[in-house]
Amino acid sequence: MIDHMGIRPKEIESSRQFYDAALKPLGVATIMEVTAEQTGGYHGVGYGKDRKPFFWLSSDSRLAVPEAPGGMGIHIAFEAESRAAVDGFYAAAMAHGGRDNGPPGIRPHYHPAYYAAFVIDPDGVNVEAVCHRPA
Repeated sequence: MIDHMGIRPKEIESSRQFYDAALKPLGVATIMEVTAEQTGGYHGVGYGKDRKPFFWLSSDSRLAVPEAPGGMGIHIAFEAESRAAVDGFYAAAMAHGGRDNGPPGIRPHYHPAYYAAFVIDPDGVNVEAVCHRPA
C-alpha cells in the first residue's frame, strides 16, 4: 500500500498556496510541517486528513536527480508492516541498483516511531519504505 508521496515544486510557497486552496474542498489540509532545522536541510509541508499526511511538498534538493530526467522531483513511500521489512526493502533495493538516500533508521522529526529507509531507484525516483509502529 502506498503510505504517502511527494513532489518537489519549483517554488514551495506558491505551490503551497495552490494546494491549500485546491485541496480544501476535498477536506485535505496541512497536517504537518517540518523545517530545515529539523530535517537537516529541507522544508516540507504535509497534507492529509485525520492527522496523517499523505501528500508532501518539499524543498529537498535530493529529489532532483539531473541525470535521470522524468524521475526528478518525485517521492513515493510504501507502508511496511515491520522495521525488519524496512531493512529488507533497503537491502534488496541496494543490491538491485538502488542508490542510498538514507539508511534504515528512526526519523523523529516526523514522529517518535517513524522508521524508514530511502533509496534512489534506477530512474531517479526517491523511494521510501516506512513503518509507523513502535519497535
